[in-house]
Amino acid sequence: MKTNGPRFAARPLAGGGTAVQDWLAADRPPALKLDECAGLVVVAPHPDDETLGIGATAAQLAASGVPVQLVAVSDGGGADPAASAAERLTLEARRRDELRCAAEILKVGSPLRLGLPDGRLTDHEDRLAALLTRCLDGRPPGTWCAATWRGDGHPDHEAVGRAAAAACARTGVELIEYPVWMWHWAIPGDPDVPWHRARTVPLDDWAVQRKRQAAQCFRSQFEPHGPDAVLPPFVLERLMAVGEMVFL
Repeated sequence: MKTNGPRFAARPLAGGGTAVQDWLAADRPPALKLDECAGLVVVAPHPDDETLGIGATAAQLAASGVPVQLVAVSDGGGADPAASAAERLTLEARRRDELRCAAEILKVGSPLRLGLPDGRLTDHEDRLAALLTRCLDGRPPGTWCAATWRGDGHPDHEAVGRAAAAACARTGVELIEYPVWMWHWAIPGDPDVPWHRARTVPLDDWAVQRKRQAAQCFRSQFEPHGPDAVLPPFVLERLMAVGEMVFL
């Protein structure tokens, strides 16, 4: 699968990306059959990706009695490239606390942290695939592994998707991929998006509200690191408005 890194790079955050109205006016893919999920392992490159990408799904499944495990691949210390080593450690600790806060609101189990380096996950794909294989091995039939989409445009997101795909191939766990940055750089009907594989997650209003509350835990990402915040308000509002979608 090709990278969409150039597509993401060509649409800087300052430009705003694709408007919410454009996504809401587009045809929605068929519904995902949530009742076929017996267990969910959500793999996120950085603390917040699990909440922003598929948090309402995780909350809804957990409330129905489905076991949900969050896996944070990195601690997110690379959000500020200009940070000193000490500042990076402080940010990592803060983001770990933010993830625990979000997990409590979503009412899922304690997150599993893998501690791989933020911003360099492409260099650690083989190790990550091995760690995820251990995490998925022996899971009951019907378990799904949700990982960031292999074409999401962010190198860490794509690396996590590839590693999860390798781990699922080894263990027989079903892979579903969730986009995060695709909603920014792509457009409805975009030829670089595999719409034939897309499914819309049918979500209850309370689950969407719980996701919104959990997203507020990640205050470090709403604050400026350099000239802008990592997650400007319009990015969060777009992710809330479009709902959740996965690729099978």
